[in-house]
Amino acid sequence: MRIDIVLLIGKQFWANAFKTRAMYLLLSIMVVLLIYSTLSGIHYIGHNHFRTDHQEMARKSWEDNPDKHPHRMAHFGTFAFRLKHPLSLFDFGMESFTGNAVFLEAHQQNMVNFSEAGLSSGLLRFGELSMAMVLQTILPLIIFFVGYAAIVADREKGTLKILLTQGATWKEILFGKSLGLMMMAFLFGLLFLMVLMGILVFNGVDTWDEWGRFVIIAVAYLLFIFILCLITVAVSTNSRSSKNALIKLLGIWLLMLVLLPRTSQALGTYLFPTPTKLEFRSAIEKEVIKNGDSHNPDDPHFLALKDSVLKVHAVSSVEELPFNYGGFVMSQGEKLTAEIYNKHHHRLLDRYRDQNQLNQWLALINPYLALKNLSMALSGTDFEAYVDFQRQSESYRYQLAQKMNRLQMEHISAKKVSGSEGKAHVVDRAEWKSFPDFQHHYLANSTVLRNGTVSIVSLVLWTFIAIAMLMYLSKRAKAI
Repeated sequence: MRIDIVLLIGKQFWANAFKTRAMYLLLSIMVVLLIYSTLSGIHYIGHNHFRTDHQEMARKSWEDNPDKHPHRMAHFGTFAFRLKHPLSLFDFGMESFTGNAVFLEAHQQNMVNFSEAGLSSGLLRFGELSMAMVLQTILPLIIFFVGYAAIVADREKGTLKILLTQGATWKEILFGKSLGLMMMAFLFGLLFLMVLMGILVFNGVDTWDEWGRFVIIAVAYLLFIFILCLITVAVSTNSRSSKNALIKLLGIWLLMLVLLPRTSQALGTYLFPTPTKLEFRSAIEKEVIKNGDSHNPDDPHFLALKDSVLKVHAVSSVEELPFNYGGFVMSQGEKLTAEIYNKHHHRLLDRYRDQNQLNQWLALINPYLALKNLSMALSGTDFEAYVDFQRQSESYRYQLAQKMNRLQMEHISAKKVSGSEGKAHVVDRAEWKSFPDFQHHYLANSTVLRNGTVSIVSLVLWTFIAIAMLMYLSKRAKAI
């Protein structure tokens, strides 16, 4: 295969494409979509300022509490806010539907609330126009519309035979046309990626974590464009008419972007149903009552615990213990309820992962799903990023509750078994300030890439499949 011939055919395709007014119209539309999606992304990531401000307000409210009983502070609680990843301005993913704040208090694992979907109209279900959405849905249509006649039109006009008789090979023609189509498609894709890079630089992003993710996103989208261009030329080569090629490509677009994703979601929900919120909470409460309720003075589990503690310390009443028994009971109750909640919560998350598993494996036969899953993961807006925030906030809540319980055990008189009234049964407010504030950390890049292994394999696999298709057609294609 002669590279100079491939480049010549590619340049000719590029020049012919930009001779038509339609191409400039498409370019104008993409520029408008770029501006709109960029402004939406900047507004979207701007929510971080509100979340940071509210996190600081929650912290100030926590620190401003006067000297009081630590158990009252445990129930006073605080908030944890989920910060948006800098790349979430590129791909909104699931973030608008998953919530961004949770109230943290003792003995109670609250749900993550205040999602944008819950505060918006029903129109949000149709999706938000992000840069990723334009590249995933609109750009493939443009590639198909520009490239559907790449080969079949030359066959219909008779110019294909002229190219072959002048010495060009099928391989050179197919890869030359693909190169010309890719040059056009890369123009659109790189335009979005350059704007994204500019915003990241302007926002002061300077760590390898963020830039490493950006590089992988750029490579993934360019691979996706490469695959689509080769598929478009392959379909055009294997079609009898331009109309037939366009219908095939539109069918592929519907299959990739609509039918397979919707089918996998519906099938996953059907095969792996999840409990309702009421059923989930009810199951936890039933198990807590069964295993031991620290707030019930007549609970058999904690009555037995009391007897064993008294026996170990060789005393006849809890007032004689060297620590506050009320704080000890609360710490044991917190440990028990946290274990029960985590067990049910992990079971629920596994159920959701089972639902998503079908979607992930379908990425092997659908490069769109592969790109979409990997894009959300790298942008910090996928399901696993949300689950990680839940894990971090629950870990912080548990540490806070147990810290207050330890303060009660150590600083509240052993004779004060319960209650929180009176100046004699309080802890200095300096203890509240000494407990660190909640800090949300993003998933490590290694974890993100490990979660996206199937998507990465799919994009690489489809790259080789697309090349193999053109190589095969170069030996079987006909000029008439």
